[in-house]
Amino acid sequence: METWAGFCPGLHLSLGIWVMIAALTLQNAQAEITCASCPSPVQLHLENLQLGMRTDPTEEPSTLKNLRVEFKELGVTDQNIGVDDDHETGPEMGEDAALRRAKRSGPEFAEFSESRWTGRTGVDASAPEDRGSLLEGQKQGRSDFRWNRDEGRGNTRQDEPKLTSSTFALTGDSAHNHAVVYWSGQNSSVILILTKLYDFHIGSVTESTLWRSTDYGSTYERMNDKIGSKTVLSYLYVCPTNKRKIMVLTDPEFESSVLISSDEGASYQKYRLTFYVLSLLFHPSEEDWALAYSHDQKLYSSVDFGRKWQLIHEHVTPNRFYWSVSGLDKEPDLVHMEAHTPDGNVQYVTCRAQMCTEANRNYPFPGYIDISSLVVQDDYIFIQVPTSGRASYYVSYKRDSFIQIKLPKYSLPKDLHIVSTDEKQVFAAVQEWNQNDTYNLYLSDTRGIYFTLAMENVKTTRGIGGNQMLDLYEVAGIKGMLIANKRQDNQVKTYITYNKGRDWRLLQAPATDLDGNDIHCILPFCSLHLQLQMSENPYLSGTISTKSSAPGIIVATGNIGAELSYNNVGMFISSDAGNSWRQIFEEEHNVWFLDKGGALVAVKQPSVPTRHLWVSFDEGRQWIQHSFSSVPLFVDGVLVEAGAENQIMTFFGHFSHRSEWQLIKIDYKSIFSRKCTEEDYQTWHLHNQGEPCVMGQKQIYMKRRPGNYCMLGKDYSRILSAESCICRAHDFECDYGYERRGDGNCRPAFWFNPSTVSRSCSQGQNYLNSTGYRKVVLNNCTKGVKEMYTARKQQCPNRPPKGLLLTTKDGKLTANLGSNVTFLVHLDEGDSLRTNIQLDFGDGTAVSYSNLSWTEEGIKHVYKSAGIFRVTALAENTLGYDTTTLFLHVTCPVEHVQLLAPFVVIRNKEVNITAVVLPSHSRTVTYFWWLGNNTEPVITLDGSISYTFPSEGMHTITVQVAAGNTILQDTKTIAVREFFKSLLLSFSPNLDEFNPDIPEWRQDVGRVIKKALLQVSDFPEEQLLVAMFPGVPTAAELFLLPHKNQSEGKKKSEEELEQVSNIIVSALNQNLVEFELKPGVRVIVYNTQLTLAPLVDSNPRHSSSAMLMLLSVVFLGLAVFLIYKFKRKIPWINIYAEVNQEKEQEMIGSVGQGDSTPKITLSEFSTSKELMEKEMDARVKRGVGNACESTREIPNCTSV
Repeated sequence: METWAGFCPGLHLSLGIWVMIAALTLQNAQAEITCASCPSPVQLHLENLQLGMRTDPTEEPSTLKNLRVEFKELGVTDQNIGVDDDHETGPEMGEDAALRRAKRSGPEFAEFSESRWTGRTGVDASAPEDRGSLLEGQKQGRSDFRWNRDEGRGNTRQDEPKLTSSTFALTGDSAHNHAVVYWSGQNSSVILILTKLYDFHIGSVTESTLWRSTDYGSTYERMNDKIGSKTVLSYLYVCPTNKRKIMVLTDPEFESSVLISSDEGASYQKYRLTFYVLSLLFHPSEEDWALAYSHDQKLYSSVDFGRKWQLIHEHVTPNRFYWSVSGLDKEPDLVHMEAHTPDGNVQYVTCRAQMCTEANRNYPFPGYIDISSLVVQDDYIFIQVPTSGRASYYVSYKRDSFIQIKLPKYSLPKDLHIVSTDEKQVFAAVQEWNQNDTYNLYLSDTRGIYFTLAMENVKTTRGIGGNQMLDLYEVAGIKGMLIANKRQDNQVKTYITYNKGRDWRLLQAPATDLDGNDIHCILPFCSLHLQLQMSENPYLSGTISTKSSAPGIIVATGNIGAELSYNNVGMFISSDAGNSWRQIFEEEHNVWFLDKGGALVAVKQPSVPTRHLWVSFDEGRQWIQHSFSSVPLFVDGVLVEAGAENQIMTFFGHFSHRSEWQLIKIDYKSIFSRKCTEEDYQTWHLHNQGEPCVMGQKQIYMKRRPGNYCMLGKDYSRILSAESCICRAHDFECDYGYERRGDGNCRPAFWFNPSTVSRSCSQGQNYLNSTGYRKVVLNNCTKGVKEMYTARKQQCPNRPPKGLLLTTKDGKLTANLGSNVTFLVHLDEGDSLRTNIQLDFGDGTAVSYSNLSWTEEGIKHVYKSAGIFRVTALAENTLGYDTTTLFLHVTCPVEHVQLLAPFVVIRNKEVNITAVVLPSHSRTVTYFWWLGNNTEPVITLDGSISYTFPSEGMHTITVQVAAGNTILQDTKTIAVREFFKSLLLSFSPNLDEFNPDIPEWRQDVGRVIKKALLQVSDFPEEQLLVAMFPGVPTAAELFLLPHKNQSEGKKKSEEELEQVSNIIVSALNQNLVEFELKPGVRVIVYNTQLTLAPLVDSNPRHSSSAMLMLLSVVFLGLAVFLIYKFKRKIPWINIYAEVNQEKEQEMIGSVGQGDSTPKITLSEFSTSKELMEKEMDARVKRGVGNACESTREIPNCTSV
């Protein structure tokens, strides 16, 4: 997530998905469905909201009248009610949050101008947002359009029934360019309309009128006299749990007050406010409880429906506050929020609405989080933590402790958005390190922790105000059915899935066109492609529509051909859930569902005036024309099925650009001849190209017979039966860490170790050992292959501790004197309940714990003296032990340091070691060196030091750099030998396409290469090392090391190395060494040396050849560096080290502190996102020569 929501520069958990407000019914309101869960295309980023079609905010309103109509049903639920999937009214407008979250019914300046949208979206759409849905149109001179262009395709019956309609003009409001429509549900006949004149020159509302109807919109009464003739209103809200209660805010430019009504807007009481309300959030169950967010970032609460307000917290992040979720939070008045600390950090805070003193506040996440990253949604809470260069996301499931989200290891997200969480799992869109205009779709397990790939390279398009929209649509009424546009081979094609992304296929084009002519379109070369963008006007249907009460019917704009196109498009319909398609119009139309989906109504696009609409009773096969107005109307929006019992549509528009607002109420009951009986229904079997089992069950629906002109009853049943199917392979997806190969089987990814057992698995307990598969969530299949694919219960094995990691809670290697330092101990493997933990603080004190569970909250310690302390952790059980060390400075914070050292050195030969500090500043820097196994450091003011290793073996070097209050540390491991052999390796070019150029990747690939080399040579594993060079093209070096302590039989060992190298070279030359990086990607390893490198030895008889080789490489490197980097030092050639398995190693060429490296200011390292972007840019620009630059690293050396 940029963040998952607006994502500030550290890849914040940006959640930025837009929500367009959907049309509501009187009884079952559905005003908002966030794109996180709706079938509408997912909008990822929110930037500037363009009002209507205006492109210039200063444009004269008299020449281009900007109209905004907001539709709202009185009495909507803001939060935590559940998501309805009726999406026929098109996409919704929302906030810049990729994670779907609680509805914010608060006002925003962006409703009137092109400033940034600050509104909130809803966690669920079972009820609409109380501020009303937004409709923007454009009222302009349209007299040049010909009315007869309204003629459409269809059949008109001779006995066509006349629609009953009435028109009401909002007299006196012709200058008003903003309207908000509120329709009360549950058989109430009340409609409220608030019209406003927004002056773009001064940026505020100057006039307003409140209208009220008690007869479903036939007539309206002006209410200004009852609220004050000079009162200027800005927003109107409705209580979600008591629809008679209404709250109206005045414009703060004139006064800051709230008007409260308890009788559906018939009368009002005014109360003064001491702050200006930017947004409101009503409680999902308590009718008088509300949260208000002010212009100065303060959060207030009221328990008497806005009459009195109490301050909860200051410095709260906009759009990041939530009411408690029923069934998960203990207190109903608990408030979740993201608040800023005085020093500028951000924390996740919870407290009770009326008891939020400092003593009563809780901090569920230990530590700071990124700004605008908190999302409380359904069973999940998401946050992002500050990191250096990479995004780290955490999730809490059902209020358990936060656990880091696990994406595939090398997805390396630049941006992540939560698409939905309403089906017992998390659906996320991830933009990975090598993507620019596409996203990958991932599905999680039930806890939202482990994610697997569902689809790659989903297309994004530029939407309203330049916002990115993800071309993904969730079909209403059928679980697990999605439609997506995928970019593949520079083409965009539309795919459909019936099992939540486990399998995708292209859409079969219609067999004939509208005239009955055959269409020759053969898969996969030709198919049907659909547009999945949201409408700029939320009360026009958009490019694709479905409805849960009409399962299987999909209406969309699209084209037939090899790829998606926006030219020569038409309207298409499917009556069998996407298995077959028919064309219904040659031009784009807005299509809505009537009578609970039993009928369709179509109106041409609003660019031309119209007085006709088209109705179909046979799922789009025939269309009947009806007139709804004697004068053609420019339609700005349509409200469909606003009544539960009264079949009413309302058209909003204008006869001309100077006319009043026209509200045309249409009662379409007369187009039905009768109510439906049992004979009018038929059964329909859901299937996928003839396969009756969809999501593990056979589903039979009841639908009205096409062509029957009868009205459905309110008790109409949609699903007759759902019978579970026998489990088969397509009911299971690959588990985390596994990838589907060409044969259809799931195999471990090259970076994943399936034998790893969680440290929480203790002796005597059992754990679930994955088979590589997991059942698709909500799939209802039984028996069959279920037992074969389901994870098997096994007894936890006895194992020694491994992967011990010691860090501080804040991730820093510094602490202020006298402050409380919290150490965190992490163990990758081992029995946590039977592993003893000892921690030596380095100041003469130590603690011991019988098992790891006692250290989960951290180990606290206070240092009473300043200095550098060696903190050592020891994890030990009966099978072994593991240790780790941390050097803590009690005064200075940490930025960045890189230790440059050779990987392999000759015993008793002096070696130069350098520490490079970035960014480089003119300041005094102190270097602390721990060489070999010394416990006391060598302190220098120079960034380089020389050292001679007297004995063979693996030696550890640690350096810390202190500059002011900054401490930096890096550690490398060096192999010391009497002699060794090396070979340069290169790879087939396809490896470069998957090289993210990071240490972990080089380490994992090096291990895979080593495994491949061992298959062609009989050589001890511990004596063979592979070091991957950074940069592209990808290159590596192979090291053959003699056995330890070769004081005797040295000549024999040299001959053995020579024989092994000859065998490996022969295998490389015959292309016998290869490995599979991922399914379908095989990489061949080559030998890039024409002759073998001589043995490097301390013996004089080898020194001349070795020196000649080294001098040649040095001069070659020097020439390259002089061309590119001028005065930089020359890196080592053929210097290598083995990587410690506990800490990835990375080497850089030799660069001294005084070298003319570019100066980088601290501001350039201000955000983790910027660091990542710079690293990506450098990687792209890096060539063959760059791989040897003095600022690059000598490769990781892997010994696994």
